Amino acid sequence: MTKGRNPGENFDDYRTRVIDPISDSFCGAKWYNATIWLGHGGTASCHHPPAHNIDKEEIKTNPSAIHNTRHKKKMRQMMQDGTRPKECEYCWKIEDMGKDSDGNEPVSDRTYKTVIYEDRDLKHIAKLDYNEDVNLKTCEIAFDRTCQLACSYCNPAFSSTWVKDIRTNGGYQGIKSDARGHFIDDAPYAEPFDQGEDNPYVTAFWKWWPELSKELEEIRVTGGEPLMTPSIYKLFDWFKETDEPNAKNMRLAINSNLMAKEPLLNKFIDATQHIDHFHVYTSCEAKGPQAEYIRDGLNWDIWTKQFERFATEANYEGVHMMMTINALCLDSITDFWDWCLDMKRKYGHHVPGISVNILRFPSFQSPLTLPDHLRKMYHDEISDWLDAVRERGEKSDITGAELLQPWEEDQISRLIEYLDVVKTPHRNTAEQDLLHHDFKVFYEQYDARRGFNFTETFPRLAEWYNSIEVKDISDDEIQDIQAPDSTGITNTLYAKRIVTEDGEVKVVEMKVRGRQTGESDDDYDDEKYKDDPGFNPNIKRKVGSSIGWDTTTDGLGGAVDEKD
Repeated sequence: MTKGRNPGENFDDYRTRVIDPISDSFCGAKWYNATIWLGHGGTASCHHPPAHNIDKEEIKTNPSAIHNTRHKKKMRQMMQDGTRPKECEYCWKIEDMGKDSDGNEPVSDRTYKTVIYEDRDLKHIAKLDYNEDVNLKTCEIAFDRTCQLACSYCNPAFSSTWVKDIRTNGGYQGIKSDARGHFIDDAPYAEPFDQGEDNPYVTAFWKWWPELSKELEEIRVTGGEPLMTPSIYKLFDWFKETDEPNAKNMRLAINSNLMAKEPLLNKFIDATQHIDHFHVYTSCEAKGPQAEYIRDGLNWDIWTKQFERFATEANYEGVHMMMTINALCLDSITDFWDWCLDMKRKYGHHVPGISVNILRFPSFQSPLTLPDHLRKMYHDEISDWLDAVRERGEKSDITGAELLQPWEEDQISRLIEYLDVVKTPHRNTAEQDLLHHDFKVFYEQYDARRGFNFTETFPRLAEWYNSIEVKDISDDEIQDIQAPDSTGITNTLYAKRIVTEDGEVKVVEMKVRGRQTGESDDDYDDEKYKDDPGFNPNIKRKVGSSIGWDTTTDGLGGAVDEKD
């Protein structure tokens, strides 16, 4: 039984041996991996494509349709045919980038997200009818958006604290690029059910769970903050009480910001004692006051102490650090990596494992928004830091393995190349001047709402920040690329969004708030698919969206969990 790379085989060779013979666009994640937002009924095959709605009617008779949607089946067909789905632009961009700073061909996430499955299973789905339902092997779910943090790059779709900001202070004003639609309201689509009302997506998940749990290799719970969600404790109890044989093999992973109050942290640490294969994923990408600015609600001292308490007391296989690389974190990123290396020295080379994920949405917070001279400065600092680490060649006194693993080095090397080569976060990014405008407009309001001071926190960015000219919202020279028609709507207003195949978030209209959601907008009807059930030539091809961007891992790499 073959799974992953052969001995001595690099990722390039693996892709040539396993993936390319299937097709030039094949990715196992379209079949075996899913991110599912049960709170409101959205799903995607991984973090890079825009999410689409789950059909609320279909899951009544087929609960597996929370994963096996019509949209995914169309994408599976395209991959079997060797066609590149536009929604997977992120990987195509990486693959077309050319060799990295080490002279290696860049490895995209479609390779990382395929190599984790057995060769025989990949051959099976390659020949499987694309309309067939499949059980997941790796599943990521979010039960709701409850979270006590409100990170700057996040939005109300993923954080109840962000919701509080919008409801208290109103929507952010004057943002005109691709993020406008995610800061102007409290994202009512992300919480379409009243408190106490049955959520059909959660119901479908638990109906599917007895079958799903027999084959599932990994379930990962995200949020929001999962430790603040009652449903996570139902899952903890299942692991503690079940007689399902696969529970002993299944990996449970939790995304946690590790800022829970002590009683909840105690409960969490105790729950890990009853799980054979447990992993925690936490997030940070900067140090000290800069980390607290970026991830509002985080207390650096508390967070580091609770990280070490978990590392010391919990029962785990892995501790992972998910870094969301944004325009602000580069200022202290090497200091943060130094802290990570200190933890590795104390607890082992894999505590934490470092994943580097580059933010694309909102574009104005991308590191590529920075002017050339700042981007070059950070590029050189990171490059020098990596060279120094490599020269030391330090190994863990606990495990004997290299302190910074080769796959971690590769991700940092790719970040270096990304800062040098890639010019825009995605193909529909606004012009640089507009991104700078939105950067200034956003953080001025962020400071006023959150009690922060941008220039004091990021003094090396202050000169550029102060030089940015903010034009009036009504200035005709600035085109609002998402301008909605709000004629006649005077109250309970929110923005209806779609996500195009190119990954662009658009506000298509302003609507009066409603509570209903879940009807599928994923009509990929064209002549190529005329033999499919449900084909309708009278429906214009479109893509629906239930959420915006994913805030924790929307980006570059991070899929590899290697222990040596």
